Amino acid sequence: MRNPLLIVLVSASVALVSCNASRSNEAGSPADKIFLKDFNPIVVNNIPVTHVERAKFDIIDMHAHDYAANIEEVEQWTKVMDQVGVLNTAVMHCSWIGRPFEEYVELYAPFKDHFKFWCCFDYTGIGEEGWPENAIATLERCKEMGAIGVGELGDKGEGDTYARPGDGHNIHIDDPRVKPLIEKAGELKMPISIHIAEPYWMYLPMDETNDGLVNAVTWHVDTTNCYGYNKLMESFENAVRENPGTIFIACHYLNMTHDLPRLGALLDKYPNMYFDISARVAESAHTPRATREFLIKYQDRVLFGTDNGMEAPMYQTIFRVLETNDEHFYCPELGYHWALSGFNLPDEVLKKLYHDNAERILTEYK
Repeated sequence: MRNPLLIVLVSASVALVSCNASRSNEAGSPADKIFLKDFNPIVVNNIPVTHVERAKFDIIDMHAHDYAANIEEVEQWTKVMDQVGVLNTAVMHCSWIGRPFEEYVELYAPFKDHFKFWCCFDYTGIGEEGWPENAIATLERCKEMGAIGVGELGDKGEGDTYARPGDGHNIHIDDPRVKPLIEKAGELKMPISIHIAEPYWMYLPMDETNDGLVNAVTWHVDTTNCYGYNKLMESFENAVRENPGTIFIACHYLNMTHDLPRLGALLDKYPNMYFDISARVAESAHTPRATREFLIKYQDRVLFGTDNGMEAPMYQTIFRVLETNDEHFYCPELGYHWALSGFNLPDEVLKKLYHDNAERILTEYK
């Protein structure tokens, strides 16, 4: 006698094979026609979605730039800051900003309670007789005009990319010629904010093995004739070690979101080193548990930063990552193709990250 259950199982198996065979016999899979750069998935998971309109605690944004084109845009920016809970913002000066330091300070002056100004090192005539004295005099003038720090300096391999007004080509932060300026910054109680290297994906082969390929292709770093990733990190550590009286703020997690233990080792070694989280939401929020543990461990050394414009949704995306337990959400505007998840940081950590650490530096380091 036939077993009815066996007949059902065999029938189901045949149907399954038939369906699979039908798909495989189609003339070209749709997936074969999709470019990775066009990957834009829609989340189907029925999971919590949290909209954080305003930060849980008041914020000092330690990393932004002269984005406003005119006084009307400055005023609009202040309204957004008030809306989302940002008390004030560090407006940092560098070469890709068109205005000289004096002009951008003047532009923001009517709303100076909302902004803190940072200036560049002046490399004009570096190596010539009298250069250190001239450069130091420029730094002191900027201090008198309201600069509270130096930055954003930037070295992606070829020297200080962001130098203004002088060319920073081949001038690295551990260059002996720069040491008098670094020491003077320490004496003037002006922290140095510096962008070192780029995310590690930008140095890897641009092939199918690259985890951050979509973004990495755009920002790929050619190290043929300049410092590579590890050489840049060595240059940065040299400067931090040799100038213990000056505070260094490593922008963007020091571009070590892929290797937080390495960043932690530097923080353990150098008490004059801090880091900011600016413009690295995607790079950090795809490893939420590891990043959360790291931020809790180094809660006294981390600073809030944005580096992504003046719009409310930008701030709110960062708040969602820092404050909530949301998981598997996409932000394609950040340039990556992976999903992000929130850190759900404890309140005591959020307070330090958002405000207290920056306040301590800007108040005690005067």
